[in-house]
Amino acid sequence: MSSTVSALTIAGTDPTGGAGIQADLKAFQEREVYGMSVITSVVAQNTLGVQDIQHLSLDFIEKQLEVVFEDISPQAIKTGMVATVDMMELIAEKLKRENKPYVIDPVMVATSGDSLMDEATRQVIRNTLLPLATVVTPNIPEAEILAGFSIADNQAAEEAAKVIVDELGAQAVVIKGGHLSGAPTDILYDGISYEYLTAKRFKTKHTHGTGCTFSAVITAELAKGKQVKEAVQLAKAFITDAIQYPLELGKGNGPTNHWGYRLQGLPFQREE
Repeated sequence: MSSTVSALTIAGTDPTGGAGIQADLKAFQEREVYGMSVITSVVAQNTLGVQDIQHLSLDFIEKQLEVVFEDISPQAIKTGMVATVDMMELIAEKLKRENKPYVIDPVMVATSGDSLMDEATRQVIRNTLLPLATVVTPNIPEAEILAGFSIADNQAAEEAAKVIVDELGAQAVVIKGGHLSGAPTDILYDGISYEYLTAKRFKTKHTHGTGCTFSAVITAELAKGKQVKEAVQLAKAFITDAIQYPLELGKGNGPTNHWGYRLQGLPFQREE
């Protein structure tokens, strides 16, 4: 049997490569995890915003899932853009059967501000996928939707984290604090304790796909057997470097740099 570690992303696309499936696969590769993908929606987007979305049929999504799991079973799974109730229910049933580490990036709003999920579907995610999650990684607007109240500071973020874990059933949550003022501080809550992960704020507009990349690195590390806390710490360092060393591509919010960590003294050297 192969010792190669693999991970699966279930999400939408980004033809310019900064977010979605494309970003996830790049992150898996950088973390030395074999990446696989199931596409839920084809998104016509670039660094300027979302132009159009075409959702794949439920039957075809199910067929993609079947051919992956009958051949190469991943060690961990993540979901990004899952746009409809039927998609969520299908994926939830598969996740229940597989019982693998599962990371949710609850993609509801693009970096550009464009809505990627209707209101009814946003609420269904709370009952179908969150209870199955090993880690869920909402930003502030997404955490507000999930928790049901506004978040203006870290105290409110802690309260939202408690709702997401203690009431909605996720094993752990990382609320990403980049939308709040000050140094970007993420709050990890595992049902027992809180941990603050703070980084320097860099003056850049090139942050397209940060959430996808962050959650993909967590997924890759869980696939390799890391515990949640260490996986999140590694992902925080990875995405900080990805933002710190921008590629300066695109006319809008450009993509993060998936090899940025190589420019920071190789903090992620090959594991023996």
